[in-house]
Amino acid sequence: MRLPVIYGVIDRRILVNYRVDPALLAATLPAPFRPKCYRGHGYVGICLIRLRGIRPRFIPACLGISSENAAHRTAVEWNEGNLVREGVFVRRRDTSSWLNTLAGGRLFPGLHSHANFNIQESDTHFEVALQSDDGTTSLSVVGDVVDRWPVASAFGSLADASSFFQGGSIGYSTTSDSQRFQGLELRCRRWQVQPLAVSAVRSSYFDDRSLFPTGSIEFDSALLMRAIEHEWHGRPDLCC
Repeated sequence: MRLPVIYGVIDRRILVNYRVDPALLAATLPAPFRPKCYRGHGYVGICLIRLRGIRPRFIPACLGISSENAAHRTAVEWNEGNLVREGVFVRRRDTSSWLNTLAGGRLFPGLHSHANFNIQESDTHFEVALQSDDGTTSLSVVGDVVDRWPVASAFGSLADASSFFQGGSIGYSTTSDSQRFQGLELRCRRWQVQPLAVSAVRSSYFDDRSLFPTGSIEFDSALLMRAIEHEWHGRPDLCC
């Protein structure tokens, strides 16, 4: 799949992060992926991103599209020959855009499911919720911008967390072929994050105790990004 370079602005991006028992997490990942760990923990999470002015270079910014999007993802590593690569494995993508729903996996990488988003936010307070049309996915996050990194996080500092998740710029998504994954790379003109103190979080996927038994998964932290110019680059399919 050849994708032209796509330009736009990340209006708002929230990364909600959970730490998980890496042995349990490894059993949920398809080959060739394995958990990327930090201090003995695997990491999964939700990326809640509002994109603005998304378009190829030859289209004016005023004609670009905007959308709310969510991705359930896992921090992973895999081997390419003698090299170890890192990124994220995306289990599911949800979007408010019917264009993304129709074109995802066809005109650009990543199957997308349509969802209704409910957003309430200010400069310092964020409430994001979604319900997918197919009834499979629901989630909600409530958080506030703070100055201090949470002491309960396994990451020792904001800088440690920022460095870990910045490495997840390449995402591979499932396709109709269980042996093939479509790749998409996010290139930010600058990487700048803030800590977000989460007061409430719910995910129909990560709260499923048949998948994540009690004690195997725990909320770790959340990061906020705003007003980031960026590019999307297609990557060759990964097959195994």
